[in-house]
Amino acid sequence: MSPKYIYFFGNGSAEGSADMKHLLGGKGANLAEMTNLGIPVPPGFTITTEVCDAYYKKNQQYPEGLAEEIERNLSQLEKLMGAKLGDAENPLLVSVRSGAAASMPGMMDTVLNLGLNPDAIKGLMKKTGNERFAWDAYRRFITMFGDVVMGVERHHFEEILDKYKKKTRVKSDTELTAEQLKNIVEEFKVIYKKKTRESFPHDPKVQLQKAINAVFASWNNPRAIKYRQLYDIKGLLGTAVNVQAMVFGNMGNDSATGVCFTRNPSTGENKFYGEFLINAQGEDVVAGIRTPEPIADLEKEMPDAYSQLVKYKNILENHFKDVQDIEFTIQESRLFMLQTRTGKRTARAAVKLAVDMAREGLIDKKTAISRIDPGQLDQLLHPTFDPKAKREIVAVGLPASPGAATGRVVFCAEDAERLAEKNEKVILVRKETSPEDIGGMHASQGILTTRGGMTSHAAVVARGMGKCCVAGCGSLNVDYKNQNFKVNGRVIKKGEYISLDGSSGEVMLGQVSTIEPKLSGDFATLMEWADEYRKLKIRTNADTPEDARKARELGAEGIGLCRTEHMFFGENRIDSVRQMILSAPDVKNLKAKISFLEKELAKAANDKADVLKKELMLVKKELKEPLVSYSSALKNLLPMQRRDFEQIFKAMDGLPVTIRLLDPPLHEFLPQEEYNQKEIAKKMKLSLKEIQEKVSALHELNPMLGHRGCRLGVTYPEIYDMQVQAIIEAACNMKKKGITVYPEIMLPIISTEQEFSVLKDNVHKIAKDVMQKKNMQIEYMVGTMIELPRAALIADKIAKHAEFFSFGTNDLTQMTFGFSRDDVGSFVPEYLEKGILEKDPFQVLDQEGTGQLVEIGIHKGRSIRSNLKVGICGEHGGNPQTISFCHKIGMNYVSCSPFRVPIARLAAAQASLQQPVSRATV
Repeated sequence: MSPKYIYFFGNGSAEGSADMKHLLGGKGANLAEMTNLGIPVPPGFTITTEVCDAYYKKNQQYPEGLAEEIERNLSQLEKLMGAKLGDAENPLLVSVRSGAAASMPGMMDTVLNLGLNPDAIKGLMKKTGNERFAWDAYRRFITMFGDVVMGVERHHFEEILDKYKKKTRVKSDTELTAEQLKNIVEEFKVIYKKKTRESFPHDPKVQLQKAINAVFASWNNPRAIKYRQLYDIKGLLGTAVNVQAMVFGNMGNDSATGVCFTRNPSTGENKFYGEFLINAQGEDVVAGIRTPEPIADLEKEMPDAYSQLVKYKNILENHFKDVQDIEFTIQESRLFMLQTRTGKRTARAAVKLAVDMAREGLIDKKTAISRIDPGQLDQLLHPTFDPKAKREIVAVGLPASPGAATGRVVFCAEDAERLAEKNEKVILVRKETSPEDIGGMHASQGILTTRGGMTSHAAVVARGMGKCCVAGCGSLNVDYKNQNFKVNGRVIKKGEYISLDGSSGEVMLGQVSTIEPKLSGDFATLMEWADEYRKLKIRTNADTPEDARKARELGAEGIGLCRTEHMFFGENRIDSVRQMILSAPDVKNLKAKISFLEKELAKAANDKADVLKKELMLVKKELKEPLVSYSSALKNLLPMQRRDFEQIFKAMDGLPVTIRLLDPPLHEFLPQEEYNQKEIAKKMKLSLKEIQEKVSALHELNPMLGHRGCRLGVTYPEIYDMQVQAIIEAACNMKKKGITVYPEIMLPIISTEQEFSVLKDNVHKIAKDVMQKKNMQIEYMVGTMIELPRAALIADKIAKHAEFFSFGTNDLTQMTFGFSRDDVGSFVPEYLEKGILEKDPFQVLDQEGTGQLVEIGIHKGRSIRSNLKVGICGEHGGNPQTISFCHKIGMNYVSCSPFRVPIARLAAAQASLQQPVSRATV
């Protein structure tokens, strides 16, 4: 039996269904489903994604038998419609559209009105009695076919159209007469021949084959590739091709076309939302060439069609149990449904829709939790404009996608991408956006257009990206040539700052101040539901009381990583840190020298003993000044660290706080510029040369492999002693004030059992001394960060002494791959592009390699200490895919930056729903 490559739909039944998206693409599968539901869908057939896959694998050759299968299905369509492609009496016109399994709005190609030629145009006029409509359809077909199929840039055709509108002094295409459109068609054919060096094809079968080729080819056009990269769309066979009988919204004032959503995709409000245009085709709405009317006005214009549209949108939402994005056409008062798909929405809308639908009983809480992309929540955690801030509003457009965006004005996608690479924030200003602008839209903070409505390309894509968008701002006069726009007598040039409020549609001059977001309403409800199902605890990485408080507001259940070195950089303490570091090497060397001399003295004869005594006295004298400086610096730092810890313990009252002792190599704190070196030399009463020699001596060739972490604690024990003293004193002081404290002291960069044992004993000694002096008992733990492959492999030995493990996956990734985060920009993008790496391993944990070390570490650690608490505290702790992995392998918690805490809460709940039985033992 030969394989089936085409599935037919029409006349109330279809060969496909909604669950065949992988094969029929989203558009084809849903057309089939709507047909089976009895919804009025123009009939047609879908060529499967398997053909697209074969097309590329066989060097743009089709599978054997496809041409005959197309012919059979075309004949079936012609029979059903009672019309024939290219017929001079009763011509059939078709659309040829793309449709992949994943929605990619506007990224691939479409050809409408296919089948027109000199014979068919006569038949169309005879069939419809509408000469103007027929010539309008023909000029549209030549434009789309020339652009999409043959690569003739659209502006060549638009220039001719604009010439006729100026000549006849009309503003809209709809005002051109049939005779004028006929002349335009002839000029279009001349342009087509000039650019392609061949006549416009008359044979509709040739037109159809070329259009099918073009749609399959569009799967790998630059904008489609870019879109798949941006949205991490992988593993698809390609696009399907949908050949469907045309219905016409441009047959007069009793015809229309539009796009609608069953609920508001911008706010989530349960209100019918959309736009339409009278006497137009769908491309007019989506491209934003004409500004459409709100869908509510359709009830006045065409009440019967509106009533049917409401009926069908309700059927579709209840059937698919999600917001639907619908395209429709009304031909001479008769409604046709052309497409339905899951509507793209903003993060705010996504949350509201999920919560509302669960409350309505349309879906359950588990579905509501699973429906939200955790990464999308990031949009809700960014600042919004301060309502009290001064706003200089110069224009108001349509609030197409909410958010607060400020940036420098740019007028093309290339500039947006170039400046964004330099960390510049930009606003992309366009007359209307097109799929070619996708890269610039992604790089921008916000998008501003002068044309188009709430369902235009700019609006739909911006909402999907979570970008702020103000559309249809007609008071702006954009001048691409001079790189500026004019509004109300003002000229705003490229590079000047503007601000966009995507919730109100306001366009403001300059930079408007913002306020921090709050976790409330539907967002808070969704988080409560997520907390019911998740097993993983969610902690935060926080080094300041402010970060700790914000994380707790967002639901953090403790601190998984407090980096003490980040507390050293304040202006009032960096000098003490530098003084400590620059004195420490002298203290260390001189102490070693004293120890050596004392040993020699003990076994020396009289004469030699006298010499050694004198030398020992001089060295002890030499030690006095750096020792005083070293001790003084540590003494100065102690209360500073203690105050920090007190405030953090207060912010985390009742929750655990993991504090990592000093980790980076000492040279990172030292001044590298001569000006700063002179300053510290003056304060320490040393020469510039002495300071420079000390800085040079401490410099690490490879800090990843050098003198850092626990190695500092072993060689400069006084530093760790000071930090432990500050932690325990802070804990005692807070406990005295009624604050419940749970300090967890973390020793970094452990690679041997002995390192940990030595340092742990010292921690306990200092803690015991402090608690005795304070006459107080503090519950605390001592554990380690597993960030070296060796530590993971000997985790059973380390677990004899360590009470908890926290996997530092940033360093573990670096050590496993053999390259650092600083190397990523140099070659990783090319590795991703060529498929050598599937993901950037510093953004998504490499489960195959690094993840295996993590699993080994957990298994070995818990083989010795079954109740070992295990977490992750690298940047991966906020990545949903990594969180799912952490749940699967039985971690107790993940720790991430404060603003990613809600993302982690939701991702942990989704992981639990996907894998209900957690392997965590604690």
